[in-house]
Amino acid sequence: MRLFNTLTRQKEELIVRDGRVRMYACGPTVYNYIHIGNARCFVLFDMLRRYLEYRGNDVVFVQNFTDVDDKMIAKAKAEGCTVPEIAARYIDAYFADARGLGVRPATVHPRATENIPEIIEIVRTLIDKGNAYESNGNVYFAADSFPHYGCLSHYNLEELEAGARIDVNDEKRHPFDFALWKAKKEEGEISWPSPWGEGRPGWHIECSAMVRKYLGTDIDIHCGGQDLTFPHHENEIAQSECATGAPLARFWLHNGYINVDNRKMSKSAGDCFWVRDAAKKFGYGAIRYFLLASHYRNPVNFSEAILAQSAAALERLQNCRENLAFRLENAGNATDAPSLAAEAEQIMARKADFLAAMDDDFNTANAIAVLFEITRDINTLLKNESVSADILRTLLGFYDELLGLFGFLPEEKTVDGDAEIEALVAERTKAKKEKDYQKADELRARLKEMGVTLEDTPQGTKWKKA
Repeated sequence: MRLFNTLTRQKEELIVRDGRVRMYACGPTVYNYIHIGNARCFVLFDMLRRYLEYRGNDVVFVQNFTDVDDKMIAKAKAEGCTVPEIAARYIDAYFADARGLGVRPATVHPRATENIPEIIEIVRTLIDKGNAYESNGNVYFAADSFPHYGCLSHYNLEELEAGARIDVNDEKRHPFDFALWKAKKEEGEISWPSPWGEGRPGWHIECSAMVRKYLGTDIDIHCGGQDLTFPHHENEIAQSECATGAPLARFWLHNGYINVDNRKMSKSAGDCFWVRDAAKKFGYGAIRYFLLASHYRNPVNFSEAILAQSAAALERLQNCRENLAFRLENAGNATDAPSLAAEAEQIMARKADFLAAMDDDFNTANAIAVLFEITRDINTLLKNESVSADILRTLLGFYDELLGLFGFLPEEKTVDGDAEIEALVAERTKAKKEKDYQKADELRARLKEMGVTLEDTPQGTKWKKA
């Protein structure tokens, strides 16, 4: 597998050491619900993890929660509650949305507040090595103490200083020095004791501490959104490599922005869309499809029309799967003509194209295109009424393998109340078979009152909640 490495700006072969991939992804700051932009990172790197495992690798995947920062402190103060209460609320909300999106829990979900001793130890090491300094209870990393500062964003300090807007701070020796430890500002503010006084960690240092604690040094993949390249990931590299003397990560992967009206989605511009709100209208599956249907490094435009198209595309895939399953359930004892067996083999041979797309810089867009070609060929094959159970079973297993890898398998109806709906649909189907059309209409009306719409197809009755 070849991946584009932001550090080197070229595709490189991912050489897996000892069959294990150590992978770190920057998680959310938990002061609000996740938006579509956040979700792109979470879905994409969940998909990368799935694919690496699919190819036979053991993946140790760490995704953190930033559970203390200025925004969380301000929100807790405004709501008259504590920072841990804010964090608990939105971590629960994250997991609810992640489940809907088909994002599996990481191997470890560490929190900044659970790693204060490790953070303090790294800060102490950086001071001892001359890479950091204390000022009025704050500790700053000296950017010019790391000769390779700018290696990820491909700028040197002079270029960065000339082209960037930087907060003015008289305590800092250089404009690009950044906080490792922040002194407590007022009484009652959440803080921890340290050698430099009461305070809390800066944003960047928490990831370095958690990478080191849970994955060690020189990890395989560090990933996140494009907006994290500078300064967050740049600062992670500087502080980690100065502290440990070893590379932080071999590969740096960054996904592109989500745009609205061809500009980057922004909370301040009022065009931020919460995942849970979009899911109420289109379903989480449509969002996952939308986020995987473009190459991860490309920017993508977001709109409700595009989500509607994604929902329709996903339904096409799932309908093909349902048709296969229905045909298998009702298959007779047909003996396949040699041509049918050859067609089935040809369909499954497309797996090579699918894998080639995924191995070429994790190109989910091209892989999904191959998946639709497979879908078309399966639908064509199903027009032949004499396809045997053996071929149908083989194709269903093959198709499930690919859909399952992408998280596109139809969801099992296990939500509260779904068992009652299934029973009513089955009762209506029975009434239609017995030509009791009045009862069938009454059951349809009852289901409609429950917010359920029905679609009668050759494969049986399908239903969905409005």
